[in-house]
Amino acid sequence: MKLQWLKPLLDRTGPFTTVYLDATRADAASETEATDRWKGLRRELEHSGAPAHILAEIGELVSRPTRVAGPHGRVLIADLESVRVDRVLAEPPAQSVAEYGPVPVLLPAVRAADETVDYLIVEVDRQGADLFWPGPSGQPAGANHDVVDGGHDVLHKMREGGMSHRRMQTRVEDSWERNAAAVAAELDKQVAIREPELVLLTGDVRAVALVCDAVGQRVRELLVEVPGGSRTAGVNEEAFGHRVRATLEKFRARRREQVLVLFRQEQGRDKGAVTELGDVVEVLRRGQVRDLVLAEPVPGQDSGLAHRTVWVGPGPLEIALDRSDLEAIGVTDGARELPAEVGLVRAALGQDAGVTFAAAGSVELIDGVGAVLRWFDQATPSESLVSQSADQARLREVV
Repeated sequence: MKLQWLKPLLDRTGPFTTVYLDATRADAASETEATDRWKGLRRELEHSGAPAHILAEIGELVSRPTRVAGPHGRVLIADLESVRVDRVLAEPPAQSVAEYGPVPVLLPAVRAADETVDYLIVEVDRQGADLFWPGPSGQPAGANHDVVDGGHDVLHKMREGGMSHRRMQTRVEDSWERNAAAVAAELDKQVAIREPELVLLTGDVRAVALVCDAVGQRVRELLVEVPGGSRTAGVNEEAFGHRVRATLEKFRARRREQVLVLFRQEQGRDKGAVTELGDVVEVLRRGQVRDLVLAEPVPGQDSGLAHRTVWVGPGPLEIALDRSDLEAIGVTDGARELPAEVGLVRAALGQDAGVTFAAAGSVELIDGVGAVLRWFDQATPSESLVSQSADQARLREVV
């Protein structure tokens, strides 16, 4: 998953104001529902001491319609100066959050990102294409819209025979191919710039085939054909939307499972994966982490990290289990203690690592945390070295 949108928080100092709320409207006319929900949260933040100018800014932002249909949420995070993160979430939070404290509440945002795919919908015909870039909520509604016009307009074949007929047939097919090439070139460029995780291609069957043949390798790797869409009016939008949602859900499950399969494989090799809070902190500090793996909490139970803390310095990779370890790596100023989940996610963001949640029983995690590594060397913590009695005890605490 992509978490770059949280990175503006890394260089900011607290305290922070964090708000997660349900931004769903019952109908198009209900513009004040989110504002009404915000009022109760604002009272909580006022009691906690959140600055008045920050509350006013959040209130103004919340009052602006998201223009997203269906259930969805919203997260806003501010430091003492202004709102730094304002993002629509694909799903509303199960419970609203309003917190003013020394660190932002990051985990719900990361969980929301796990349910979101950064994708592009491409509707093609034999003349060109419409490109739809869904917003932060991951919903097509309100998407940014680009148009690609192939520019070759000999599009329809003639029914008459003869030499002129064959020449016209050739010109028409040439126009289709040139228009498809123009669409493919634009897709190659846009995908290189914006790096979506998935490209959904739909529309005229012949145009879809031509575009598939013309795109470069990078786009081809991301391409999934989804039938039922069209550039013209009259399509069954509900049926097409259902196919899009099913495709995205399948991708999300595959994205998560790919990380967990790799974690299991590397854990078996005892080289490319680690678990246990201390080992994960060490590889985060060394910038080795490709994907941080966190255990999904079992309903009614605390996670393995629920009551654990870490110490961090001003830099996101300055992280240790206790203050003395942090001082040992040269961090004496700006040290502070954070909830372990916050410190781990902060360090993962600082090295552009992904974050994946593992359902109970899907992988073996000590302390509810693990990591898939970018690289491995002799100084990397090794689970095969677990031999001391204390280590044997913690092995019994596998989540």
